[in-house]
Amino acid sequence: MQHKHEFYINGQWVAPSTTTTLEVINPATEEVITTIAMGGPKDVDAAVAAARTAFASYSETSREERMELLDSIISVYKTRMDDLISAVSDEMGAPVALSSKSQVPSGLNHFKTVRRVLETYEFEEEIGTTLVVKEPVGVCALITPWNWPLNQIATKVAPALAAGCTMVLKPSELAPLNAIIFAEILDEAGVPAGVFNLIQGDGINVGVPLSSHPEVDMVSFTGSTRAGVEVAKNAAPTVKRVAQELGGKSANIVLDDADLEAVINRDVKFMCRNSGQSCNAGTRILVPQDRMAEAAGYAKAAAEGIVVGHPGHEATTIGPVVSVAQYNKIQALIEKGIDEGAELVTGGPGRAEGHDRGYFIKPTVFANVTNDMTIAREEIFGPVVSIIGYEDEADAIRIANDTNYGLSGYVSSGDQDRARRVARQIRTGMVHVNGALGDPNAPFGGYKQSGNGREWGEHGFEEFLEVKSIFGANV
Repeated sequence: MQHKHEFYINGQWVAPSTTTTLEVINPATEEVITTIAMGGPKDVDAAVAAARTAFASYSETSREERMELLDSIISVYKTRMDDLISAVSDEMGAPVALSSKSQVPSGLNHFKTVRRVLETYEFEEEIGTTLVVKEPVGVCALITPWNWPLNQIATKVAPALAAGCTMVLKPSELAPLNAIIFAEILDEAGVPAGVFNLIQGDGINVGVPLSSHPEVDMVSFTGSTRAGVEVAKNAAPTVKRVAQELGGKSANIVLDDADLEAVINRDVKFMCRNSGQSCNAGTRILVPQDRMAEAAGYAKAAAEGIVVGHPGHEATTIGPVVSVAQYNKIQALIEKGIDEGAELVTGGPGRAEGHDRGYFIKPTVFANVTNDMTIAREEIFGPVVSIIGYEDEADAIRIANDTNYGLSGYVSSGDQDRARRVARQIRTGMVHVNGALGDPNAPFGGYKQSGNGREWGEHGFEEFLEVKSIFGANV
């Protein structure tokens, strides 16, 4: 990878302003993959200046020109799929099967979805004698995480390009290599100079100057709620638009008429997917209190059927978590669950069996958890499930909503109408009914401390548009 010590600014690969580098660690082996350059405020200034200059012309491009550009990106992206799959598996530990079937295709799917949105989107509307027009918001700072790296990059870059915005991307320094390949894709696809810019770096030296930069019009951030609060503070003095997709502690309500064994088996495995490192994971499974022991038994069987292994092995279900810091955080929360009196059903502290290196977590199930316990309140971001008992439907809804977060929710029932009725009462931005998957055409985002704004589909596209009223234009 030839550009790991360079940034992509104004259509060129350029040397950074600093000599600082960072080791990229393979979480399965704890070995150094390579090093990357780390930027600073001067790099941010250069990238933002390039984006500001490019905005004048790119914002005036036609729908057809942007559609052609998206088509070109989609075409080139397909040729680099294998490179992206390898990078994601190496740097953040996703099994090759997950990288090839979900992680990398998710980025491509967002470009395809936004391309369809752009083709028919109405940018103008007449209201009486007023013409209402929708215009690109401007220069965008895009700050993305490591857990679904290409999904989160594409869900920001694709609509920003389609809307006519220019941008500076700061990916996570824990999984930076896929972003370099992504920049190479956009360069080969013919994205005009300055429209897309890539800087590597940490939050202090790049994230802060980028989110506070006076020439940035919008910040789109995905990450922890704690970091999201800091981004919002940084953006506040210049009154930027801030869109945030933050943490979650999603409840999974298994109603008393659901097939308990089938639902628990499905949802424990799904929650542990990506090593539990998904913000919308259904980590709190709510079951009827009188069926707690039964549910715990099903969850134990499901968790013990998960194969923890090297990302390159065919039999692997889940790989390591991304870093030693993440590993230590999860270990501490597992210990906290034990200390606070939750019943450890399976898993627990320490590395998964058969691994003396790498950040491999045992799939862990706690039963008889109460909603005031730390493991029920804090986002663990690992393969750790908490089973909580409820007395009746109203109690289940109350427990589900008793959280600072509001990203996602899950409801399973033998009665679709009942499941839909309960779903309407959960205070979250999304609810999955009877195992339904997310839809890239539908909005993704949360209530409360899970963020604001929406991504995916038309709703995500509109986040990158300003609305202007031209009064008297139609007299």
